[in-house]
Amino acid sequence: MSSVDPVTQHPEPRAALPLTPRGGLDPVPGEWRRVSSRYLWVDLVGSIISGLVLTAASSVPFLLARLPGLLAIPVVVLVIAVVVAAFTPRRVRAIGYRLRDDDLLVRRGIMFQRFVAVPYGRMQLVDINRGPLDRALGLAEVKLVTAAAASSVTVPGLPMAEAEEFRDRLVELAETRRAGL
Repeated sequence: MSSVDPVTQHPEPRAALPLTPRGGLDPVPGEWRRVSSRYLWVDLVGSIISGLVLTAASSVPFLLARLPGLLAIPVVVLVIAVVVAAFTPRRVRAIGYRLRDDDLLVRRGIMFQRFVAVPYGRMQLVDINRGPLDRALGLAEVKLVTAAAASSVTVPGLPMAEAEEFRDRLVELAETRRAGL
C-alpha cells in the first residue's frame, strides 16, 4: 500500500529495489557467502565427464547404422556439453548462502535464479558429503533435509573446516528454534 502525497493527491513513488553490482535485481540484499573457488574444478570435471559420456552414448546409433545423418546427434550433444562447460565458472559464482535471523537462504542459478529459504525450526538433518574430487581439493557439501518429504537443500564447495562449523551452527540454530515450538 503506497502513501498519498498530501499536495497533489497522487500516490508517492515507491523506492527502487537495490541493484546488485552487475545491474540485476537482488531480491534479498545483504552479505552473501560464496562457495570456494576450488569448487569450480569439481563442477567443471563433472560437466566434462557427463558431456563425454552423453556424446559417446549418442554416437551409438551412428556406429550401428553407419548413416551419415546420425552423426549430427553426437555433434549437437558435444556442442551443448561445451556450452555448459563454458558457463560453469559463472554458474559456480552464482551459488551463495546467508544465515538470517529465522532461516537459511540459499541461491543459485544464472538465468533462472533460485532462492530457497529454509526455516531453522524445519531442519531435521544436516549432513556433510564429500566425493573423491571434493576430498582431493579439501571441499565438502552440506546437505539440509527439512520436514517436507521431497525437499532438501545443498550448499556445495565449502572448505571442510567451514562445512563442519556451518553444520554445527545450523544444528544449534535448529535445536533452539524447535525448542520454541
